Amino acid sequence: MWSSSASHDQSLPPRRAAKPRRSVRTQMSYGLRVLPGYMWQRLTRPKPEAPVHLIFALADHFEPSIVPENGLARAPHELQERRLDFWCREYPQVAEPYRDNDGRPFVHTYFYPAEQYEKGLIDRLAEHCHAGWGEIEVHLHHGMEAADTVENTRRQLLAFRDTLASRHGCLSYLDNEGPARYAFVHGNFALANSADGRFCGIDSEMEILAETGCYADLTLPTATFHPAQTRKINSLYECAKPLAKRGAHRHGRDLRRGQPPDSFPIMVQGPLMFEFRRSGVSRVASIENGAITRMNPLSVNRLQLWREANISVSGRPDWLFIKLHCHGMDPSHQESVLGAPMRKFLCDLISHADATKDTLHFVSAREMVNIILAACDGREGDPGQYRDYRLKRASAASLESQRRNEPHAVVKG
Repeated sequence: MWSSSASHDQSLPPRRAAKPRRSVRTQMSYGLRVLPGYMWQRLTRPKPEAPVHLIFALADHFEPSIVPENGLARAPHELQERRLDFWCREYPQVAEPYRDNDGRPFVHTYFYPAEQYEKGLIDRLAEHCHAGWGEIEVHLHHGMEAADTVENTRRQLLAFRDTLASRHGCLSYLDNEGPARYAFVHGNFALANSADGRFCGIDSEMEILAETGCYADLTLPTATFHPAQTRKINSLYECAKPLAKRGAHRHGRDLRRGQPPDSFPIMVQGPLMFEFRRSGVSRVASIENGAITRMNPLSVNRLQLWREANISVSGRPDWLFIKLHCHGMDPSHQESVLGAPMRKFLCDLISHADATKDTLHFVSAREMVNIILAACDGREGDPGQYRDYRLKRASAASLESQRRNEPHAVVKG
């Protein structure tokens, strides 16, 4: 019997609010995919020894237009504006009192849907981010009712990338050179056409991401029992070649100290863990996938499983990477991301780290990847010093260069 510590609200987009029970067949398929690798990790991957550096990033699938009861609908523009204004007012008040060991607040990485671009909304969100409360990266829902095309996927990604960089001063540059780079989260978790052909349609999506400047994908793990969940879990790795192959991200070489990745994007997975317990006469497996939901807000009680996932660069076991995810604009999750549970978690997390002598680092997706790259290069010391290691936020000079050389259309809005 299965239960889930992650809300089912994040599964495939529903037509109606009612959420069907997962069939035994669906649960068995998910278990057969995930459990063998999970058990092997439990047998072979040592538990981290305290104290460690805990490096937290929050991938927010940030959709002001979300209509929870209908995944294909969009909220009116006025409602989107009110939601975003409320968020930008309230979030700093929630996060401001709680700082990591570097004096930084807990931030969101706002993965904003490319297909939902609105200039006024991004202007407001970019202002919020430039004030120090996060960074904007790229999200994409496509192939919702029919398979997308390679040409349209590439066009959407390039246009949104260049718009974020040139019009809004967002994204980053690898070693301060070349076109803008971005992190990515796939809508409905269907990366590289891995959800039984639904919500994508592009087998070669990893290749397109590489060609358009994606440095990391943070889609995984999926929602519970989702068909796109990979067998490879709790890992930082390069995708298997060729990238044009369907589901190229399902396999790959783990990142290692002293061995920088050969290509981008790298895969940055969040925790996927199981907690087995008895409930009456049954044995229940509770699934922890790092989601923040109404039914499962953040709690320091979940920290032990995140630590045991032991997501790190091989050879650098004292730098643990904890990538969480949420839908910050979903009104049904508002209390869990902006209310008392979030405040209590941040307070308890800092107290817990003080007691265990762990060092906390609250980072964006870009900063997390920079620290990962520093670990691959064999860098030593405090990982917080590598937040801007190779992927650097846009400077005035790089923005001007981007505007002069931009070959692609800018998204209208």
